[in-house]
Amino acid sequence: MMLVDSHCHLDDERLYPTVDEVLQRADAAGIKVLQTICTERKDFPVISALADMYPNVYCSFGIHPHHADKDIVDEAEILEAAQHPKVIGIGETGLDYFYENAPRDEQIESFKKHIRAARKLDLPVIIHSRDADDDTIAIMDEMREEGPYKALFHCFSSSAKLAEYGIKNDVFFSASGILTFKKSDELREIFKKVPEDLLLVETDAPYLAPVPMRGKTCEPAFTAHTAQRLADIREVPLEHIAKVTTENFFMLFNKAKPPHAA
Repeated sequence: MMLVDSHCHLDDERLYPTVDEVLQRADAAGIKVLQTICTERKDFPVISALADMYPNVYCSFGIHPHHADKDIVDEAEILEAAQHPKVIGIGETGLDYFYENAPRDEQIESFKKHIRAARKLDLPVIIHSRDADDDTIAIMDEMREEGPYKALFHCFSSSAKLAEYGIKNDVFFSASGILTFKKSDELREIFKKVPEDLLLVETDAPYLAPVPMRGKTCEPAFTAHTAQRLADIREVPLEHIAKVTTENFFMLFNKAKPPHAA
């Protein structure tokens, strides 16, 4: 059985100093491929170096909405960074109106740049959306008028409204440790309804450790706990969820190669 951690942050100070051991534990847990995500321009050299160092690690390039006002990139820079052979996605980008660490208008502008670049590259845009459902929908619709693009709601924990929009428009959904939390009944109901050909799993490590690992630093090995919970709520075997989410990952992030095809 093979799983993919579609979204983690191996450059984080809680994981990076012992990344060899982190990846060994992931491998032992069946997590054979990982994508480590860029959130700031300054981190990309470390992130891309990790992807170069480990055959089963891929990466993204993007600016998190928290940094949209200070870490301003233009479309050309995104396109250039994505020429790296291990960059398979654009983001994470999107809108965060919960913290509002950056002004909304600058978050929106950055989001649009990432979508336009992702479309030109034919790579998925990795979307972070928190307390911003209406604007997320409006921007995604506006950008779709310019042409089609591939999208993923990373760490989906938003409303049924955004879920319905995503399902209607073939957006992929990634389940994180939040799916296992005690108060996540509404989210579990949503993930019962997401078509299986749109499902992925992730950790967002070092954040959001799933039950039963709450209180610990999250790491990619914990992907298996979220996958098990997803299997339970959908009443299918874990092996089925592993197969589906792995196939979906390589279909969406088609620049990545399965281990046997590398």
